Amino acid sequence: MKKPSINMWIKTPCGRAKYAELKDRQGILSRIRLIWFVVIASLRDWNLKSPSQSERSES
Repeated sequence: MKKPSINMWIKTPCGRAKYAELKDRQGILSRIRLIWFVVIASLRDWNLKSPSQSERSES
């Protein structure tokens, strides 16, 4: 099964959980908030390694 591409941009577990919560909401304001969240979260997580990459580098 292929990972969702959003995991490439949002790398923290709490950010991924918040993304899943916001993605399930309906309405135009909810969609705008989801887009805003993805932009801000991807900027904050830009320099972090994804959890799958950090596990491989520790081994």
